Amino acid sequence: MRERRRRLDPRDLLAVGTVGLRTRPLRAVLSTIGIAIGIATLVTVTAVPASSQAALDEQLTALGADLLRADPRAGADGTPVPLPAEALGMLQRIGTVKDAATVGNTHAPVRSNELRGYPETGLTTLAVRGGLREVLRTQVTSGRWLDGSDLPTAVLGIDAADRLGLSQLPDRPVTIDVDGVAFTVIGVLAATPLSADVQSAVLVDDAAARRWLSFDGAPTVAYVTGVEASIDALRPVVAATLSPGASGLVQVSQPSAVLAAKAAARSSFDGLFLALAAVALVIGGIGIANTMFVSVLERRREIGLRRALGAHRGQIQAQFLVEAILLCALGGVSGVVLGLLGTAAWSGLQGWPLVVPVETILSGMSAALVTGAVAGLAPSIRAARQSPTAALAAT
Repeated sequence: MRERRRRLDPRDLLAVGTVGLRTRPLRAVLSTIGIAIGIATLVTVTAVPASSQAALDEQLTALGADLLRADPRAGADGTPVPLPAEALGMLQRIGTVKDAATVGNTHAPVRSNELRGYPETGLTTLAVRGGLREVLRTQVTSGRWLDGSDLPTAVLGIDAADRLGLSQLPDRPVTIDVDGVAFTVIGVLAATPLSADVQSAVLVDDAAARRWLSFDGAPTVAYVTGVEASIDALRPVVAATLSPGASGLVQVSQPSAVLAAKAAARSSFDGLFLALAAVALVIGGIGIANTMFVSVLERRREIGLRRALGAHRGQIQAQFLVEAILLCALGGVSGVVLGLLGTAAWSGLQGWPLVVPVETILSGMSAALVTGAVAGLAPSIRAARQSPTAALAAT
């Protein structure tokens, strides 16, 4: 009867598969560089955007992912239809609204001090009602916030304070001229990136604007915060509340969505980097295949000896295939480590939380193993097809 071929024990297969790696360690290291670069690129271009997205989510939550802004649209005559004077109370009565505030443009010109006879261009005077500072999640960097009185006091947005030379308030009281009235500056507001118009405004209490600036009380912008999970459902409710007869005359937007769109635009090159990672993997795979072909030529006598001692073609093919896969596995592990270190370094420099999806590591190692299997297939077949007598006779 024909003797049944014996299969190599996995431990024996691993031992013979690492012969080339153990006898030529420098070649093995150099062969894995291409794979390591490809896997490191793959890990980095997937982990860095994940860390960036986590940082963006934290930023939007801190700034106001639950914030909505309502602006009047232009009516039939082309001029914006004003929001109702009772807008603040109307918004506060909506069940899912947590907080609300309104600002109204008083159209009062601003001068840096009483001595200047011309207005400071680019600055607006806004009358504030409600908890604007809480809604916009900002702080007063110098001085204090408005107290709701009708006294002529003002808080400057960060850009307005810079224009007026009052980024830091002096120890003595300082006033600015607003439409001929001396308003005492009592505070400077921190940055409000979700509301650029507030940054370049002089903020006064609604009561003070009515008393000193002849303000009619009509808000020009309304802000509301609600439950973040249902913020999209709140948008049409806010529009219908502020303009019951024609909700289309009120535009309700989510300012944080603009930041999210900008972040999405910044990540538009992720596909290009993934393509570069694929190219690096292909180049690395070609390098592995070339190394294996050279290894087969150099080890022909070893192959002939093993065949003469009873090793069949399948065992020879498995030996060289395992060697190629191990080479790529080493490159994959090195690439994952390099990618994680690079991601950690970049996230640390940017102040982002380190986020590495598990699937990123799994996909990196899978790509390395598949590359090794493909790269080692042809050399292992060539090694298995060699004649034992010809292999032994090779010098």
